[in-house]
Amino acid sequence: MKSSPAKTALRISLVVSAVSLGLKLSGFWITGSTTAMSDAAESVIHLLAVSFVYYGLLLSTKPADEKHLYGHERVEFLSVGIEGAVIILAGITIIYQSIDNYLYGHDLTELMSGVYLIGGAGLINLVLGSYLVKTGRRENNMIVVSNGKHTLTDVWTSAGAVATLLIIRFTDFILLDSIVAGLLSFYIMYEGFKLLRYSVDGLMDSRNPWIDQRVRNMLSKELPGSMQSVHNLRHRTTGNTTWVELHAVFKKDINLEAAHNDATLLEKRLINAVKGDVIVTIHLEPEGHHEEVHDTLKDADQDRPLEDFI
Repeated sequence: MKSSPAKTALRISLVVSAVSLGLKLSGFWITGSTTAMSDAAESVIHLLAVSFVYYGLLLSTKPADEKHLYGHERVEFLSVGIEGAVIILAGITIIYQSIDNYLYGHDLTELMSGVYLIGGAGLINLVLGSYLVKTGRRENNMIVVSNGKHTLTDVWTSAGAVATLLIIRFTDFILLDSIVAGLLSFYIMYEGFKLLRYSVDGLMDSRNPWIDQRVRNMLSKELPGSMQSVHNLRHRTTGNTTWVELHAVFKKDINLEAAHNDATLLEKRLINAVKGDVIVTIHLEPEGHHEEVHDTLKDADQDRPLEDFI
């Protein structure tokens, strides 16, 4: 299978995330800090999520087949959703551990060693996350972008862990460990919620505002040839592909070849207007009263109104 910048980025993410996790686990084992544990736990979830996301990317780039006539790109939303869900689960786990340590107390040791290990992991993730977000946006791949944002979340949790350990080291305010761990967990859960919302919007075919504006701006311009108007515009985006459907009304007595040529010209304009792969389906209609044109469809389905089809 041919490699791509997105696939390469996720392979790098897998390897580097494993190294970062090793540093954070070492920091937790040395210090016994709940904050360090929360940072390491988030990285465990992240590594598992990256593995699943990489599989999702491989699957999403497979071409359409007899079973999946529209391709496999929709798996992107499932991958992003699972990553968001496991981030939220990690946040809940950290809150539980923070409360437990607050109630029963715990000892901290070798704080400066933990600072060096966790700080090093944070710097690694800063470079990795920036690279992933940049690559994902350049390739228009939300799987890579979401993975990069999750990696950058690691940077903030690591920074919070380092700051907490330093403060405890010089003040002996051990309760701060549980407090910061709890706060970090809410931040982690917020990031997870945003990924989960993106996933649900995609699975529900929610309108992409940027693409909607580009398509409508194009359709507001002078239509080609004998095309008089367009209506029933619908579009959805899955992965790198946008599907656009609309009805085009033509002057009476125009021949099929001329109408098809005009529709093809509009199709080309829409493809050029939207970034990524665009598949346009145009339904050709003669001018006249809309319902009369579709009179044959009136008894096609008794459970839904005619307007749903025309």
